[in-house]
Amino acid sequence: MTLAALSDDLVGASIAVYAVAFVLYAVSLSRTVIDRRFGARTRALSAASTGQPVLQVGDGLGVQPEPQYVPAPGRLVRIAGALVALGFTFNVAGVVARGLAAERAPWGNMYEFAIVGAAAIVGAYLLALRLYRVESLGVWVVGVVLVVLGCAVTVLYTSVDALIPVLNSYWLAIHVGAAIVAGGAFTVAAVASGGFLIERRRERRRGVTNSEGLRSETLERLSYGMIVFAFPVWTFAVIAGAVWAEAAWGRYWGWDPKETWAFITWVFYAAYLHAQSTAGWRGVRAAWFSLLGYAAFLFNFIGVNMWVGGLHSYAGV
Repeated sequence: MTLAALSDDLVGASIAVYAVAFVLYAVSLSRTVIDRRFGARTRALSAASTGQPVLQVGDGLGVQPEPQYVPAPGRLVRIAGALVALGFTFNVAGVVARGLAAERAPWGNMYEFAIVGAAAIVGAYLLALRLYRVESLGVWVVGVVLVVLGCAVTVLYTSVDALIPVLNSYWLAIHVGAAIVAGGAFTVAAVASGGFLIERRRERRRGVTNSEGLRSETLERLSYGMIVFAFPVWTFAVIAGAVWAEAAWGRYWGWDPKETWAFITWVFYAAYLHAQSTAGWRGVRAAWFSLLGYAAFLFNFIGVNMWVGGLHSYAGV
């Protein structure tokens, strides 16, 4: 078996493992949703049947709303987390094998960028799990990773080949590597921001006040922490790209579509960080900047490479 074939098999194995983890996360999420929907009513009816006083506050179901719904990870979630770590191992091993087969940094086309990007997303998620109890995001993060890898092995797949001359530079490892690391953190931040918007709406509907320990606050902190980490890395990637452009094309900046959208992405995340430092723009408004920044990042990766011509058209498909 060649290294290229081994890489393909390892990536396929990671997809299979991620898929099982996704199903377990989905089952766990459905149980949580059912408990949120019917658990409070069941507790209220039980209290009424035993003659205990029933509080008429909060969500209207006869119980005091719980400011923080963060149960300890159940068995399914723990198994899913272990499978995500195993899938990450296969994913990284597939990337390494691809690099050894190509004898270069394994992100010279969209397929390679996708499989490395998937590993970066999972790596950022595993880090988030160590810092926060955000197992509930697992189904969404792993879902995104499955979409990325699914597109990689079907639509974007290309055989191992030599780099085109303009990419044959040590700047490939520096510039694109930094963009991949930032992209992994941006993805987890976007999922956390989406979860924050949903959770904040649910808490307000239940009449829960904003205080320490809210799930929405945990998600907001996770999103903020990921972006604080990723923003300077993305800034470095943009600067490194400008230096590489000067060496390759004789100018630092030419408003090429990818350069333009990289800058737009930078602006949205800069706006997010500024909003977080401004009292009137924290929370929901800041979360929208995070999602807009991620939308710009995705268009920079997919739209520019696939549909917009320019000097950075290196899709390889």
